[in-house]
Amino acid sequence: MSDLREELRETLDEAEWEWLIPHVQRDAVIVVSQDLDLLAVGEAIASDNTSSVEQWINEQLLTKPSVTQMGEWNSDRQKRFNTLILQPYVLVQEIAA
Repeated sequence: MSDLREELRETLDEAEWEWLIPHVQRDAVIVVSQDLDLLAVGEAIASDNTSSVEQWINEQLLTKPSVTQMGEWNSDRQKRFNTLILQPYVLVQEIAA
């Protein structure tokens, strides 16, 4: 395992929707599809692997939170996410109920 991946693994955490709202307000949240490995995405972004990141964006596996998603999450402020902070972004991945 790469040093970068191990470093990212140490910053992997869980957060409630309520805690993420300020980051959404500053347009810093990126939603990672549950089809992707959050650490692999973080590693690709941190190491400037633009081809992978562009492919995920094109396939809509990396997105900004939609109005619909935010509405659902606002109705459940304790909704939990796996999170990974990569300044200035916060990568989030919904935890299945």
